[in-house]
Amino acid sequence: MDTTALRSLLEARRAQIDPKSVYGLDLAQHPGRPAPGLGLGQHHVDKMAGYGPGTYNRLINGRINDPKPDLLEAYGRALRVTEQEWHAMYRFARSETPPFALHPKSGLEVPGMWQDAVASIGHIAYVADCSYNLLATSPAFDGIFRDLERPTNMMRWMLLAPDARRILADWPTAWAPYVLPQLRAARAALPHDDVLAEVEDDVRADVEAGLLYDHKDAAQVHPDGNERPLNHPVHGLGWASICAAEPLASPLARLMIIMYQPGERPHARLPHLRAAS
Repeated sequence: MDTTALRSLLEARRAQIDPKSVYGLDLAQHPGRPAPGLGLGQHHVDKMAGYGPGTYNRLINGRINDPKPDLLEAYGRALRVTEQEWHAMYRFARSETPPFALHPKSGLEVPGMWQDAVASIGHIAYVADCSYNLLATSPAFDGIFRDLERPTNMMRWMLLAPDARRILADWPTAWAPYVLPQLRAARAALPHDDVLAEVEDDVRADVEAGLLYDHKDAAQVHPDGNERPLNHPVHGLGWASICAAEPLASPLARLMIIMYQPGERPHARLPHLRAAS
């Protein structure tokens, strides 16, 4: 537990909240240190979180051993932390990634500047939300679908679209066994996501994809660093080198960059990047 970092994060959030903005909060004086300049006391935070007096003080001073997820969730909501701050808060308190999102829209939206960022990428690239719905695409991505139906959900397209089974060359062995575990992992992370649930139902109902989905040997849950064959509608058969990343402000959303090279598979892969010793 990183008590110093946790206290710094939560106290900074407490200082930003005007007590008058909290409906039903009793602003009468009570014991407990107020936030600088605003008067939101620690006792107010306890009341907002639904815990007894002194709980917040014990939390930020490291006197609660192994703070439980529901306690952290309550104080995260009370102090209006962002999704990015929630991940930091949880790691400071429990040294692990939170098992659930704090906000319903987490992963469903990204800052609008991502459209310009993706548009500037020369490779096939896109940003998708946590449900794999497309949010932003690069010109090279759009070029693939110049004469084809443009996908709205990349997971659905990769696993169920007839066009995908032509473009994603050697689909049954080079793509599907690695994409299907991504769907399984997404369903585990977001069990109440209706979009992913519907995709999973349709995959199970599909003769070819359903059989592969039930075969659970493949355990890869992300494609970062992979190389796979790709039959580009314009440039023909080649290879796709895949880079995957996550926008920090939108956990579970994803940026995908697919570097397509026509012709034979590259014989040598670039070494991993490491700082000079």
